[in-house]
Amino acid sequence: MSGFYRMMSGRRFAAHEKAESGGQGHNKRTGTGTVSEGQPERQEMRGSTVIGVALRTSVLMILLCGLAYPLVSTGVAQVLFPQQANGSMLRDAEGRVVGSELIGQSFADSAFFQGRVSSVDYNGAGSGSSNYAPSNPALMQRVKDSIADWQKHNPDVPVSQVPVDLITNSGSGLDPHISPQAARVQIPRISGLTGIPQDQLRALVQEQTEGRSAGVFGEPRVNVLKLNLALEAQIKVEPAKR
Repeated sequence: MSGFYRMMSGRRFAAHEKAESGGQGHNKRTGTGTVSEGQPERQEMRGSTVIGVALRTSVLMILLCGLAYPLVSTGVAQVLFPQQANGSMLRDAEGRVVGSELIGQSFADSAFFQGRVSSVDYNGAGSGSSNYAPSNPALMQRVKDSIADWQKHNPDVPVSQVPVDLITNSGSGLDPHISPQAARVQIPRISGLTGIPQDQLRALVQEQTEGRSAGVFGEPRVNVLKLNLALEAQIKVEPAKR
């Protein structure tokens, strides 16, 4: 019995191993066949999915950043800050645009207040300055020329009283402001040319003087274009009084 039992057990074990090996071989073949046949299809599907996601994301970002955001920003600016959003333009008494309060300009008529020296002639398309070092001969010559021009048009005011901002350039060459002192030293010349009393011109400068930003940043300053617009209004009024 024991020998027969061992023989039957051996046969069952052999049959079981054969079945397992056959099944594994079939699975491997089936798996291998499935991979070899399905892998290109899955890769193609994965590639088309990635391209689709990239295209949809690109279109979404173009609509958000290139269309929605600029429209919302422009709309909010026009509603809350229309003056600043449109360039901070200034108009004369007739309603004509004469410039922007953010960009300085030169005034050929000596009867008006003059701004700072500009290396770019107040050209807003190309701001900048010469960037000369203090020891540069070209800078020294330009300052001397500025002082000579000042003495020519303001013989009653000593050079020692001229503020430095009237004979030096700003970093951008577009600075629309001068210091209150730079405006006050021009009053004798303007009074002589327009006939407006100096006290009245001093009051005008004081009226146009802006304080420090937020009360702490920068220095008190005068916007030259705004000051000259106010002066122009005074020039038109004064002849009628005299």
